[in-house]
Amino acid sequence: MPEFVNPIQILQQIPLRSTMIAADFGCGSGGWTVPLARKLEDGQVFAVDIQEEPLSALESKAKLEGISNIRKIVADVEKRILQIPDSSCNLVLITDLLFQVDNKEGVFKEAKRVLIPGGRVLVVEWKPEAPFAPKEGAPSKEKVKEIAQEVGFQLEKEFKAGDYHFGLVFLKP
Repeated sequence: MPEFVNPIQILQQIPLRSTMIAADFGCGSGGWTVPLARKLEDGQVFAVDIQEEPLSALESKAKLEGISNIRKIVADVEKRILQIPDSSCNLVLITDLLFQVDNKEGVFKEAKRVLIPGGRVLVVEWKPEAPFAPKEGAPSKEKVKEIAQEVGFQLEKEFKAGDYHFGLVFLKP
C-alpha cells in the first residue's frame, strides 16, 4: 500500500522545543500547522496563506481543539510578510507549496529573512515523477537544493517523506 506524507512523523526529523517560534508558509487549512502547534505548545506558529478561507477553517479547527498558539496571516509568501519580524523564527515549513509558486527563490529569501541564525527550513514537496504530482511546477529535489543553496542555506539532511514526496532540511548559517 502506498505511503503518504505523515506530518507528525516528518516533524520528528528536526529538533523541536516547546518554546520555538515557527512559520508555516502556504499552510492551507493547517494539515502541518496543527501538529506543529501542538509540539510548540509554549511557542507560536505563524500560519501564512494567500487565501483567507483556508485560514478561517484552520482558525476554527484550532479553536475546537483548544490550540491557542497559532497566528493566522493572509500574505503572499513570494513577497515580504510584514507581520513576521526579521530573525524571529526557529523554523519555517515549506510543504507542498513550491509547485504552486512562480518565484521559488523569493519563498526561500523570505524564509531566510524570518529565520534566526541556526534556524531551519523543512521542505516537503511532490516528486515530479509521482503519479499524483501536479503536472506543472513541481521542482525536482536537485532544483530545490540548488535554489536554497543559492539563497544561502546549507543542506542539513534529506529524508524519505512517503512514496510521493521528498524531504529536505536546510540550515541558515
